[in-house]
Amino acid sequence: MRTVIAGGHGQIALRLERLLAGRGDGVAGIVRRPEQASDLLAAGAEPVVCDLESASVEELARHLEGADAVVFAAGAGPGSGSERKQSVDHRAAVLCADAAEAAGVRRYLMVSAMSADASLAGTPEGMDPVFADYLRAKGAADDDLRARTDLDWTVLRPGRLTDEPGTGRVHLAPETGRAEVTRDDVAAVLTALLDEPRTAGLTLELVGGRMPIPEAIDEVAGVAGG
Repeated sequence: MRTVIAGGHGQIALRLERLLAGRGDGVAGIVRRPEQASDLLAAGAEPVVCDLESASVEELARHLEGADAVVFAAGAGPGSGSERKQSVDHRAAVLCADAAEAAGVRRYLMVSAMSADASLAGTPEGMDPVFADYLRAKGAADDDLRARTDLDWTVLRPGRLTDEPGTGRVHLAPETGRAEVTRDDVAAVLTALLDEPRTAGLTLELVGGRMPIPEAIDEVAGVAGG
């Protein structure tokens, strides 16, 4: 299997690249800055330099040709303003889905955010206005993806991310409630989702839990399959 990861230098993406390369898969990571390439090579991934905020659908589609799956793990990141939430977390996600369709890549995983909601009104009390814009941008990207019929998409919405070592045990469901999850476990769940086509068409929340990841994937896939 060959997987292309948009946002290939992110903390989850680098973990996912190591997992995929470690089991012998082909993996490429799309990065904006050439100096990030060495970190991807160290993770076992092929670096692809492409700015998702300025690339055309045709340009990005060329980088996706021959892939079996695409993972959108890009994000404007902390410290960025509302405009970059729109240009990366929303518009770049739409661009990547358009490019996947153009390249004929059906399997598509979206790394989203818990509480992402395009219809979020104003700024809820106690919430940073830029974070509210982030949730709206992620929600809009999710909505766009879920309206597509040419992609076998899965939207994954992790809880609050931590850098603690992964446990291999999670709670994965359409609704989980708020809790933490390690980046290690998010990467491991993404790896398992790539292998399970029955999870296509699902929007899933992910937090730490008690169920081993293979069992958690099988449970949501079984429910989806009826």
